[in-house]
Amino acid sequence: MSIRSAVLISRGHEAWSSEIEDISATGVLVRKPEAWNGRIGDVYALDMLIGADLDIHVEARLARLADDQLGFAYARIPEDKEVPLWNLLGGYADRLEPYSG
Repeated sequence: MSIRSAVLISRGHEAWSSEIEDISATGVLVRKPEAWNGRIGDVYALDMLIGADLDIHVEARLARLADDQLGFAYARIPEDKEVPLWNLLGGYADRLEPYSG
């Protein structure tokens, strides 16, 4: 799902602000922040701010590193954030392909 929203990426004492470009049930694609120094396989905390009311905090492993993008695969989604994430993604899927039961 294409989306433009803020994300804070952190690991230990390091933190970077960036923007989400795409989010899915398995991970998230973000713009590569300036002064990025992470490595494939490292685990980060992602604090994704979506709209005015939704804050989703997950742990994610860096799976892809490109010149201008970072691809993260979710490593752990806290139980209380699972439903809001699935609702966000499910609502988007319903707008693309309405359910006809």
